Amino acid sequence: MGFSGSIRTCALLVSVAALQAGAAEPRVGSWTLVSAQCSLDPPDKLTIQSSHDSVRVVMSGETHLDFTAKMNGHDTAVPSNPAFDQVELRRINKRQVEVTEKKNGSVVATIRDRLSNDEKELTVTAVSRGHADQITVWTRGAGVKAANDPFAGEWVEDLSKTRLRQGLVLKIEADGNDGVRFSGEYSYTAHFDGKPYDLRNSRNDTVQLQLIDAHTVDAIYRRDDQVAQKDRWVVSGDGQQMTLTTTGTLASGQRITEKLQFKKQ
Repeated sequence: MGFSGSIRTCALLVSVAALQAGAAEPRVGSWTLVSAQCSLDPPDKLTIQSSHDSVRVVMSGETHLDFTAKMNGHDTAVPSNPAFDQVELRRINKRQVEVTEKKNGSVVATIRDRLSNDEKELTVTAVSRGHADQITVWTRGAGVKAANDPFAGEWVEDLSKTRLRQGLVLKIEADGNDGVRFSGEYSYTAHFDGKPYDLRNSRNDTVQLQLIDAHTVDAIYRRDDQVAQKDRWVVSGDGQQMTLTTTGTLASGQRITEKLQFKKQ
């Protein structure tokens, strides 16, 4: 497979631009191409996963890429890529990133990306010497989010900030592609796709998960085909606090609203 000029810039470089140094990476998830300034039909799927100090980037379509880069401000080797073999990541702010790509120690391109305020659109500008800037626009897959950032982990109820002092302990884990395993007073395995999934050890029957933004998820619980409870989970910017606001109906028909605070362990 051969690459040259703007084709290489558009098809290859956009994938790295989705990286950002930081524990809570708002670009984590699945992205679909909206538009591109390219002379070659570009890849149409981009998936970003975060783990510890690294980010994995997988691109599928006309071009396939799959590599992991460290987010430590230094060059990271990314072998088996035809256009570059090292990347250096620099965080500008929460929603903007600059990535320098190198081949055999020389800079081949600079990537600048910008995440929209609602975190649903990613605009990537690729700059390389001797070629016109190339711009690609990606949109977040509907309701899709990698479950390992920032919700994954073990959470303990903060009794100093909660009226209902129940001592709850929650565990949230990634489960395959865009799936999540939740365990606490009840448990389930579900995807962020708005479809109903069965609950275990719960008075409710099913749960539906919807991604609102990188730090917010809504959960809708049904019992006997009726909405019985709505939860909103919000993780703080530093990823250490989680707030649960729940509204539901008791067996007696009484409506209740409660807010619980959790700390990551």
